[in-house]
Amino acid sequence: MQPPVVLASLKLCEYKLQGSTIIMGKKTLKKFEDTVKFLQEQYPHPPQVGIVLGSGLGSFVEEIIIEKEVAYEDIPHFPLSTVEGHKSKLLFGKLSGKTVVAMAGRFHFYEGYKARDIVFPIRVMKLLGVETLLLSNAAGGVNPAFTVGDIMIIKDHISLFTPNPLIGKNRAEFGPRFPDMSEPYKKHLIEKARAIAILHNFVLKEGVYLAVTGPTFETRAEYQLIHTLGADVVGMSTVQESIVANHMGMEVFAISVVTDVGIREQDNIITHEEVLEAARHAEPKLATIFKELVAAI
Repeated sequence: MQPPVVLASLKLCEYKLQGSTIIMGKKTLKKFEDTVKFLQEQYPHPPQVGIVLGSGLGSFVEEIIIEKEVAYEDIPHFPLSTVEGHKSKLLFGKLSGKTVVAMAGRFHFYEGYKARDIVFPIRVMKLLGVETLLLSNAAGGVNPAFTVGDIMIIKDHISLFTPNPLIGKNRAEFGPRFPDMSEPYKKHLIEKARAIAILHNFVLKEGVYLAVTGPTFETRAEYQLIHTLGADVVGMSTVQESIVANHMGMEVFAISVVTDVGIREQDNIITHEEVLEAARHAEPKLATIFKELVAAI
């Protein structure tokens, strides 16, 4: 698939999506056109893989051969991350021989952003040429078998507790009105991740991620409810990004680092600092998975 063509003229924008050439009027695409045009001027090489780094996982960028770094505040129409542990930079470069773009810092509903703002960068990644999206997050474990430091492949998610980013008028240029979500995380990417873990002799959990709005950590009763609903971990991100990526025809792989355990006997509390510290300890394994997964794509 060829990368999108963003015209200097505001009359029309043409790009290819799932094999079909789409023409969109300037009003619909103005913000996207501004952003993509700006980023293509900063870095002209179409990225193949997009990466979103979760809380405490920003050190992974050291694995990327960075060729261009762009602060969010300099990008037209881009939100700004306000959360500790998120660096607020878009990074372009090479990873495992592939051209990648990485978000060192994501956006959350609890920061006050609307759902369409949270996923704006994901749509921009697609328009830049990204076909595969890798997502990571720090999450609370609700499966009693999980412990702090475990890494879990997300094989499915529950998104009923957060606003769906596709609510509102659908843009057929981006995807269908009712996108299928029966395989939100691609099985062939999950199989590759399993093989990488076996090769390096470490254990990967697999399970269901449930998204909540935050910013409060859950009560004990809420953790019990989430577990009863069939989730293994809970977090405040990822599903909206996954929904929009699927809407636009991208392949998605996602992974959670278990940074705290919600269902527990102790009367301890959970702090954001502890979450960040646990994420940093698990980061080398996540880096191995992402590096080798990108090489295998």
